[in-house]
Amino acid sequence: MSAMLRRWSRGMHALALLVAVTVVATTTYALWPERSTRRVVADFPRAIGLYAGSDVRVLGVPIGRVDRVVPRGDVVRVEMSYDARHKIPADAQAVIVAPSIVSDRYVQLTPVYRGGPVLPDGARIPVDRTAVPVELDRIYESLDDLAVALGPQGANKDGALSRALRVGAANLDGQGARLRGTIGDLAEASETLAAGREDLFATVRQLRQFTSTLAASDEQVRRFNADLAAVAEQLAGEREDLEAALDNLAVALTELSSFVRENRDELRANVDDLTELSRTLVKQQEALREVLDTAPVALANLDRTYNPRTGTLDTRDNFAQLDDPGLYLCSLLEQAGESRALCELLRTVLDDLPLPEVPGGPAGTTSETSLGPDRDARQGGSHRSGREGRR
Repeated sequence: MSAMLRRWSRGMHALALLVAVTVVATTTYALWPERSTRRVVADFPRAIGLYAGSDVRVLGVPIGRVDRVVPRGDVVRVEMSYDARHKIPADAQAVIVAPSIVSDRYVQLTPVYRGGPVLPDGARIPVDRTAVPVELDRIYESLDDLAVALGPQGANKDGALSRALRVGAANLDGQGARLRGTIGDLAEASETLAAGREDLFATVRQLRQFTSTLAASDEQVRRFNADLAAVAEQLAGEREDLEAALDNLAVALTELSSFVRENRDELRANVDDLTELSRTLVKQQEALREVLDTAPVALANLDRTYNPRTGTLDTRDNFAQLDDPGLYLCSLLEQAGESRALCELLRTVLDDLPLPEVPGGPAGTTSETSLGPDRDARQGGSHRSGREGRR
């Protein structure tokens, strides 16, 4: 009996231990943090060499895998999943990358996330944001098409391509140095254009602005063209008159040339005389300026001294200027350009000389003098004197 109880007790202990282990394992599985993933679908024009299980990478680092590759009409839909810890930009592109011709291909998500919205779970990348590599068989197919196009059934059907190759070979025979120089010059020209690309682009921008301005001024440009057409039409209507005028001008120029050639000595002498006259006028410009300033007043005074009634020139002598002969002579010397020291010496000499009194009355008085053939008639009649404006 006691042995049975001991066996039963050991069985219960084993059962309790098994239940405890099961509970711990279940709790651990339920509470263990599961790695979350995100799904994305991309449409490619073709997906050669891409299978379920292929890598999904960013900058060549695997972050997920391809789940399914399903044809959908004219595109191939590729379903992918990647670790949610990695952020992908919302406008990401999907590119199938072939590291080599025979190796497995993978999907590259680009560009690298640098901030902003992220690609949501279950997002779809359309075909215009996907790219695939060029396949080797397509390269072979393109080369075959080129060979057919250049072959006997194509461009060389009549031997034109062969003749072109023979002529090209004959023309280039012995011209290797020149051809090399030409290629070098083209390279230097390309470098020059690259160095002046800013100026070139600026010119293009200015041309664009110019064309924009012309487009904005379309009405004015049309009006200008219409006016220009009208002028051209008018000139066309008067072409006979213009032709006659040009003929006459040609004749006049011919005669003028002959006249100058025949009289060049006289013309040279006249030009020399004009040059000398110009130099004299330049030297005497101050005197000419003074004459031009005083001549109108002198002519006006001369006009006012004429007495139409008696036919005489009436003047008034101002003897007050002779009260100081030194001052009067000094003014004349200064007008002649003499120095002031000579003037002072002359005044000193005149001050020491006894001078007679001015005839005609005391100093400061004036006397009238009549100049002309009818002097007695003026003395017997009325006379004009002291008119305004006389100098």
